[in-house]
Amino acid sequence: MNAPIAVLGSGSWGTALAIQFARAGKPTRLWGRDPAQLTDMRQARCNRRYLPDAPFPALLDVAPSLEAALDGVSDVLVAVPSSGFRALLTDLATRLTRDVCIAWATKGFERNTGLLPHQVAHEVLGSGYTMAVLSGPTFAREVGAGLPTAMVVASTDEAFAMRVAEDLASPGFRTYVSTDITGVEIGGAVKNVIAVGAGLSDGLGFGANMRVALITRGLNEMTRLGVALGARERTFMGLAGLGDLVLTCTDDQSRNRRCGLALSRGLSVEDAMREIGQVVEGYHAARVLRGVAARLGLDLPICEGICRILFDGANAGEVVRELMARPPQAEFE
Repeated sequence: MNAPIAVLGSGSWGTALAIQFARAGKPTRLWGRDPAQLTDMRQARCNRRYLPDAPFPALLDVAPSLEAALDGVSDVLVAVPSSGFRALLTDLATRLTRDVCIAWATKGFERNTGLLPHQVAHEVLGSGYTMAVLSGPTFAREVGAGLPTAMVVASTDEAFAMRVAEDLASPGFRTYVSTDITGVEIGGAVKNVIAVGAGLSDGLGFGANMRVALITRGLNEMTRLGVALGARERTFMGLAGLGDLVLTCTDDQSRNRRCGLALSRGLSVEDAMREIGQVVEGYHAARVLRGVAARLGLDLPICEGICRILFDGANAGEVVRELMARPPQAEFE
């Protein structure tokens, strides 16, 4: 029996993944918290707010309620910003049986606690559920359009990871599996912070050399943080590490990169985020990352520099000069 999957979160990313599941032959139910948007999507057969050019496949239904979305499903995919992750899991805790498997495409640390999504999930749901995370270099618009894409599904339950990967896979969508949930989540959190810096650097005219230095040394900081938290080093050379970092730092579809570009034009953080119109995860992640690094005793100069620009009023040019003036050191510790 090909039981449906419920995709919870009707923003651009949740919608794109729901489209891909249905395109690949998986019966899919899409749900979000805005009843008016659900009604509009059901009538228009597309998400006119976020992905107006991506029509819904026949196997994609819009559920009128959370209860309707969950009825009879074997798998649930949560695709909401990190700020709404705990609240949605709390709603699910009283509605799901233990035989339902849970995956998420949420990226970033929880703002108030510094926890990764899998840690929040275990705190809210306990350890009785099979869980997975989806990540990698993916823009929602391109997934919705069916452009060639690759991503990774990570779970300690390899059978579940493979099932989700197979449900997503199609001739234009390549999936890989991993067991390193922590590493995949660290990649998805840190890359957004580095992308804000890349946008700032490019907007201020610091050039291609500086952009590549930010990406490369940012990858080093991501890896050192991940290893300190128990991740495997090789994960950061894959889709969820290097792949997602390069994508987010170099393409203007990235909200985080666009935030940096807006800041380089002299906009305030508030005006920059208002101009973008959607959640800029890197802004919120930078402050949390500062706290996590301090707790672990890690020196992450690029991430700290970006944090100083965003929250301490530091001048971007001065931060770059300070980074470049650091004493020579071994490239690899």
